[in-house]
Amino acid sequence: MEHRTLEINVISAKDLKDVNLFSKMDVYVAVSLTGDSQNKQKAKTKVDRDGGTSPSWNFPMKFTIGESAAKQNQLTLVFTLRCDRTLGDKDVGEVYVPVKELLDSAGDGNSMQFVSYQVRKPSGNPQGVLNISYKFSEKVAYSSPKADQARYEPVTAYPVGPSAPPSNGSYPPPPQGGYSYATAAPPPPYQAYGAYPPPQPGYGYPPPQPGYGYPPPPVQQPKKKNKFGMGLGAGLLGGALGGLLIGDLVSDGGDFGGCDGGFDGGF
Repeated sequence: MEHRTLEINVISAKDLKDVNLFSKMDVYVAVSLTGDSQNKQKAKTKVDRDGGTSPSWNFPMKFTIGESAAKQNQLTLVFTLRCDRTLGDKDVGEVYVPVKELLDSAGDGNSMQFVSYQVRKPSGNPQGVLNISYKFSEKVAYSSPKADQARYEPVTAYPVGPSAPPSNGSYPPPPQGGYSYATAAPPPPYQAYGAYPPPQPGYGYPPPQPGYGYPPPPVQQPKKKNKFGMGLGAGLLGGALGGLLIGDLVSDGGDFGGCDGGFDGGF
């Protein structure tokens, strides 16, 4: 794609409409290039605070113009004259200049061309004149920076697969000539850290061994016999038997004493 540099000098204006009622106008010019959606360009002059309705700036600016778009009359320069005000700027007038018109009348392009255009108020009525000068540079080939980077930057690709990377942690440099490495089989599915793989048929996990993160199984102690319980039972049993024997002896003694009483009474 070929392009040119368009140099413009916004010189002055004359007999503009006064949009201020009580003070002198402070006028500047905002310039924009329309018709090129991929290369929006804008510029603005300084503010003339002394000229009033006939300001002057003599302000240079540059625009990049596509040769093909300009010849097809797709590009337009818009000069917007505005009054600088504290409560909000106000439009004074506008000038529309087709870039093709400037290109056709540029001549050899080595010297500045002076032209004047009628200024139209926001209502559409003409009032005032804008004076500018311009020139075009020679045609040069143009490509965007992104296109140049994509053209000369080598393509880098690395193998993808289950194979481990080199021990030094880096892959070998890509081969010369713009070729890339072949792509291997896709990597295995992601497995969360700490999860155990499912057991395979015929294989089982060994039982956990003591000392490898598992506590040893508790040792059951044999139950001790309660000697106190057996002694208490034996004592109670012995006491009962002894009580029975003593009761029998007392009963026998009572019977014997009765007999003696009777005997003694006999004598």
